[in-house]
Amino acid sequence: MSNVIGIVNYGIAGNIHSIEKALKKAGAKTLIINKAEDFTKVDKLVLPGVGSFKDAMKELKNDGFIEPLNNNTKPILGICLGMQILSTVGFEYGQTKGFNYIDAEVRPMLVDAKVPHVGFNTIEVVNTNKIIKGLEKAEFYFMHSYEVVNYTNIVSLTEYAGHKFVSSIQKDNIYGVQFHPEKSRDAGIQLLKNFINLGEK
Repeated sequence: MSNVIGIVNYGIAGNIHSIEKALKKAGAKTLIINKAEDFTKVDKLVLPGVGSFKDAMKELKNDGFIEPLNNNTKPILGICLGMQILSTVGFEYGQTKGFNYIDAEVRPMLVDAKVPHVGFNTIEVVNTNKIIKGLEKAEFYFMHSYEVVNYTNIVSLTEYAGHKFVSSIQKDNIYGVQFHPEKSRDAGIQLLKNFINLGEK
């Protein structure tokens, strides 16, 4: 069985090459998705993201990627902003509709500490899944000013300055992580391996 991981390139990703490098280190064959037809050539998808919710949705629309993503039934992993745009709506530079894969809002982190939240932090798994398995107390690298506010699809929480926020989610074939696996050393590579191996016997 072929197992090609498609990395959605929509102009705002920024860290696309470090994600590709990490996926290859985890044993994946990769394809950078630059046009809508590329979605048919892959078995799983990674949706990266660095930047703002509003710009991300605009870029995806301009690139003709909204429809293939709306019709997608393959496993997909949203990373950082890529996880946030899986939500219903974001409130960064106004109000922007997301993909509504998960019933959630993306709002500014309101904490009595420095924002963005940057650096390594541990996850607290509340509902385990196949990509987090074995990483229940692992540390991952975060860099974000906004958070997903969601109560139904939470896999893990993370605490920053006394505030707990959603650090990973799952609903059916949709996975999302607020942290950056590609910057999270061995734990990040293991998570990507787990994602690559989804569905393998």
